[in-house]
Amino acid sequence: MRSRSATRSTRLFLAAAAVTALAATTACGPEDPAENGAATPTAASSSADGAKGEAPAGENATDGGGTAASGSKSNGGTGGESASGTGDKSGYGQSCGTNNLDFTVTWEAQPISHYLITAKAKSGITCYLDVNTPSVSFGSGADGVASPVGQGGEDPIKLSGSSVAYAGVNVKTTQGEGGKQFEHVIIATTEEDPNPAQVELPDAPTVDKPIVTNWSTERGETIPRVI
Repeated sequence: MRSRSATRSTRLFLAAAAVTALAATTACGPEDPAENGAATPTAASSSADGAKGEAPAGENATDGGGTAASGSKSNGGTGGESASGTGDKSGYGQSCGTNNLDFTVTWEAQPISHYLITAKAKSGITCYLDVNTPSVSFGSGADGVASPVGQGGEDPIKLSGSSVAYAGVNVKTTQGEGGKQFEHVIIATTEEDPNPAQVELPDAPTVDKPIVTNWSTERGETIPRVI
């Protein structure tokens, strides 16, 4: 009997111990998730903080981009002001190309009838007429090319602002009724200039063996005479 009681007591003790262990395990179970749960919000919070950190970074990037864009605009504005303040210097110290100049052609009756070419640098351009004689022609034929007569001339002539240069053209140096009528004259600073200017004449003269003077700053030196 005693041994059965001891055995039963032992069983009861083991059962009680198992229940206690189970209770302890059950009690510990929620604590770990709780701790994990605490850790998880901490990570989420850190991630959120990181996201918040990224948001300002994004804003800063945007602001930086805005600042950069603003800087570019400011630089562009500065360049514009500089260009506006000082003028276009693209032709400074260089030979005048035809496209650097504005031309006008007028009819001069005295002292000898002829056409007067006036060349002026375009706004903001400073250049030099270092080829003394302009290339002048009527039409595309060789017979319409004006021959230089070597009158007048300064070498080189600086053109800038209101300064001008003149050249005189006699469109007909022959007698009789020969020749062709033209409404435009083709002008270039050199024969090789790829961009000649076509200028309308005041009328439609008859052209036959034309001649042209050199460039000069004095109108009186550009009266074309057959030599």
